[in-house]
Amino acid sequence: MVLHAPETGHSTLLPSAEPVQLIDEHGAVTPHADYDLPSEAELLAAYRALVLGRRFDRQATTMVKQGRLAVYPSSNGQEASQVGAVLATRNDDWLFPTYRDCVALVTRGVDPVGVLTLLRGDWHSGYDPYEQHVAPQCTPLATQSLHGVGLAHAARLKGEDTVALVFIGDGATSEGDFHEALNFAAVFKAPVVFFVQNNGFAISVPLDKQSVAPSLAHKAIGYGIPGKRVDGNDVAAVISVVSAAVERARAGEGPTLIEAHTYRIDAHTNADDATRYRDAHDVEAWRGKDPVSRIDAYLRGTGALTEELAAGYAAEAEAVAEDLRRRLGADPVTDPRELFHHVYADRERLADQARLLDEELALEEGAGQ
Repeated sequence: MVLHAPETGHSTLLPSAEPVQLIDEHGAVTPHADYDLPSEAELLAAYRALVLGRRFDRQATTMVKQGRLAVYPSSNGQEASQVGAVLATRNDDWLFPTYRDCVALVTRGVDPVGVLTLLRGDWHSGYDPYEQHVAPQCTPLATQSLHGVGLAHAARLKGEDTVALVFIGDGATSEGDFHEALNFAAVFKAPVVFFVQNNGFAISVPLDKQSVAPSLAHKAIGYGIPGKRVDGNDVAAVISVVSAAVERARAGEGPTLIEAHTYRIDAHTNADDATRYRDAHDVEAWRGKDPVSRIDAYLRGTGALTEELAAGYAAEAEAVAEDLRRRLGADPVTDPRELFHHVYADRERLADQARLLDEELALEEGAGQ
């Protein structure tokens, strides 16, 4: 039996031998045959978002230590992946984030306090998904990939040109949901981009214990869709690669799987001790590839980023952090009756429990008078 290549040909499906890079860790341009450097205006917007995202991430990490958040999965080191991917979409495209993609949500315009509400333990989602077209952050691995494909397929059936951007971690590629999503999206040419942030570890499990594929992007060819690799710490490259995949999806040409090579500098969460499974020398080596400093060096080198402009972005970021401290520092106003909201459209199954709670609260209120 002879297996024939898809009409597009194997060469267009296989990822490149090396991740696409447009600006290296020193801020120097590394021209690429297939991808252009984003405009100066786009890169300044990306720099601003990176500065805001980094300051938000540092503030959230501090608030965990102060007991104001229950848990926080830091994006320190991965900001360029999240910022670049979001900036490559339209505001009416949908994002399907994981719990680690807080910087992506802030970049899209979600209220930072709403982003952290889940991690504070107040609600399952602290923002209206329809307002910025951002699905609730997903804690179970890879389940949001199916949600993203479903929305994208529905949009296509309705004649809309909406694209779904699904954020995935390297650990999630080991889940069955991920593969089901890729297969469905490929067969039905759903307008979805799967964006894998490969930060090297699924909590403490290194990538070589999850997959022996040449890269995670190589998994795409098994579903007949293109696989792409990008330097996830190069915001310029991320914008260009994701933009091409988004426009391909919008044009009706189907999904793309993108692997962004990056690294989480901090531990998996504040509950994790990364020193038990990571070499400190590896962490320091990745600090030298910092996504913020490399775009800073490039923009200063071109003269686009002045001291005044940089100071303005820093001041804006500090104002966001101050507002975050103030609003998250206030005690939340809670109502136990909210436990019964948004569970079933028909509350008949919970009516007895809701009634018992009402009676108990009435007794407490009467005793307090």
